[in-house]
Amino acid sequence: MILLNFSHPLTNEQRTQIETLAAAAIDDIRTIPVQIIQDEPLDQQIITIVNAAGLSSEELQTSTLLINPPGYAPAAFALLAELHGRTGHFPTLIRLKPKKGAITTYEVAELLNLQEIRDTARIKRNEN
Repeated sequence: MILLNFSHPLTNEQRTQIETLAAAAIDDIRTIPVQIIQDEPLDQQIITIVNAAGLSSEELQTSTLLINPPGYAPAAFALLAELHGRTGHFPTLIRLKPKKGAITTYEVAELLNLQEIRDTARIKRNEN
């Protein structure tokens, strides 16, 4: 499994949580910095960011990918659209949540299979 990290570096604890939830080993983590320039078109910046992951078209279509999205919502949405276009499906996302305690740290809340969410929603489209 290849983890594309478009956010803060992941801790060893978070990596272990991800592998447990995915029931698979992380073979490669690629951390891609995301710094959006507000005065430039977002779509072109996202293309550059995805290209920075260094995956070929074939790798994008055949590898098991897990995505840690950027925290900036417009960038995350555009990233999902770009990845969907390149892979042919929605990826699985990592959702982090704050841990309880005096010091703010984060743990993995869940893995969101966006393709399953989409497929389930399609069924509801034809209801009433």
